[in-house]
Amino acid sequence: MIRAAFFGTPAEAVPVLFGTLQTATVEIVVTRPDAPQGRSGEPVAPPVKVAAESKGLPVLQPRHPLDVLESIRGLDVAIVAAYGLLIPVDLLAAPIAGFVNLHYSLLPRWRGASPVVRTILAGDHAAGVTLIQMDEGLDTGPVYAAESTAVRPGETAGELTARLAVLGGGLVAITIPGVVDGTLTPVPQDDSRATAAAKVGVAEAFLDPARHRVDAVDRAVRAFNPKPGAWAIVDGRRFKVWRVGPASAEVPPGVAVVADDRVLLGCADGAVELLRVQPEGKPEMDALAWMNGRRRKPAGFAS
Repeated sequence: MIRAAFFGTPAEAVPVLFGTLQTATVEIVVTRPDAPQGRSGEPVAPPVKVAAESKGLPVLQPRHPLDVLESIRGLDVAIVAAYGLLIPVDLLAAPIAGFVNLHYSLLPRWRGASPVVRTILAGDHAAGVTLIQMDEGLDTGPVYAAESTAVRPGETAGELTARLAVLGGGLVAITIPGVVDGTLTPVPQDDSRATAAAKVGVAEAFLDPARHRVDAVDRAVRAFNPKPGAWAIVDGRRFKVWRVGPASAEVPPGVAVVADDRVLLGCADGAVELLRVQPEGKPEMDALAWMNGRRRKPAGFAS
């Protein structure tokens, strides 16, 4: 049986861990340290730790990945999926077949920290996962295998990531044996086709419907759901928009109004329907409930 290490942290890495277990004995799971969350600041275990412990797998949570060098030396392979830290070069040769990384894009498109967000923001019709041999670069290693899927209408980054995680788990399960026994040869990426998936900042998620076109507003709301959330300023306070839908109506740009019990937001070239919103200091809610709470008074979105 293949002897493997697994590196991963968030929920989207869990299906990849389970896919690895279909084809290998996972002798060690490496994940990020427990992190404080919520108002209490109590440390919370990352999803991969919870999943690993439910399977009785040993877990390490080093402050620095290099601290696990001796624990993984001589294993057949190490699989990485959304670990959240760069793997040091000195660690790459510790397993016999090295490190392989499951990346959430169709490389070389969208190398970097936020591939799913960038896929949706760019309006790409196809998404996917790619299994690569890790090297010293950022998502630059040669490709063992890839699997594609269509981006569904209205799909958020969170929803697409969850689907890609399941797709990636299956890809790992069928690919790792060939990686370990050497029958699968990785193919170099075409660097001339590479695009960068820079990390997303909160400022980038600002919505300005008076200046943004309908398609841009739709993509932004989907891409920044669930993190950090597309946001605007309404009545001088931060206001998040979680879901929008298509609309055919004439609405002043940058203004939300109620029409036939639908909340319509004017954009630079048309309108969208607001479906789920979150005023500052309140829980996420139906957009019509929000407007009813303000007596259906039109709401201006600041530029």
